[in-house]
Amino acid sequence: MRSTQTNGNLALAGFDDIFGNSAAPANAESVVNILLCELYPPDFHPFQVRGDAAMDTLVTSIQQYGVRVPALARPRIEGGYELLAGNRRKRACELAGITEMPVIVREIDDDEAVIVMIDTNLEQRETLLPSEKAWAYRLKLEALNHRGSRSDTPGQLSVDILCEQTGENKNAIFRLIRLTELVPALADKVDDKKMALNPAVELSYLTRAEQSLVVDCMAKYEAKPSLSQAQRLKKASQSGGLPRDEIESILAEQKKGAKNTNPGAARYRRFFPDAYTPEKIDGVIISLLTAWRSKHARANGMGGETVC
Repeated sequence: MRSTQTNGNLALAGFDDIFGNSAAPANAESVVNILLCELYPPDFHPFQVRGDAAMDTLVTSIQQYGVRVPALARPRIEGGYELLAGNRRKRACELAGITEMPVIVREIDDDEAVIVMIDTNLEQRETLLPSEKAWAYRLKLEALNHRGSRSDTPGQLSVDILCEQTGENKNAIFRLIRLTELVPALADKVDDKKMALNPAVELSYLTRAEQSLVVDCMAKYEAKPSLSQAQRLKKASQSGGLPRDEIESILAEQKKGAKNTNPGAARYRRFFPDAYTPEKIDGVIISLLTAWRSKHARANGMGGETVC
């Protein structure tokens, strides 16, 4: 197995810098095989290990060729190793029936560990969910700020380092980081593309209690806040609080220019249980009106189909 070496500048390190390359010197770090049961995920790992098509492909590759790129871990005080890079490979090994994997073991502090974890995942993963990217950016900036950024340019800010690495501007980075202030239910909606980024950023300024109320009202009215609605919710929250009735009032509004398919649902909401969707409310109203029309027609000696 090949050995590896880095130059210590993990803040700007790429994949080859962290894991080494075929030209690494003979005295570089070695790779050892470690049992999967001795490898533990970090206490907080922003990147999901999903059982998707990419995982199936990785499992097949490992079954055929083994783990071709070693993972990276550091010793844990309580025993075993903290797996900083390679959690997807570990899961693929489990699915492939393999009990151990090649790992580089390195003694590094907490800030270096976070930077390595973020850099390697940003380098290797082809697609990232908005919430994954948001937490990755936040954690790396916090680690860089905590230890003091290492850069070839004196005085360079941590966010400038992140801009260089990701190719994104400061505004985009800070707006993404705002997603880490969302309650999980709202963050999931952004990941699932059920809410746009800009309204979600505005909602991130609400208190967590207010955000939870927004989630409830979104389900109640089968609505998602537009950017203007989210901005109004944010303004109300920052002006002294956002009660549930105000959230409901804003989310129940009909979008300008939209066709009103359930005209009675919002108007008569207070007469129905919270679990009733607008469509169900509309259905009940139509059913009651149909029964009333039939009764009225019989009372006037008319057929049930027309009412004068």
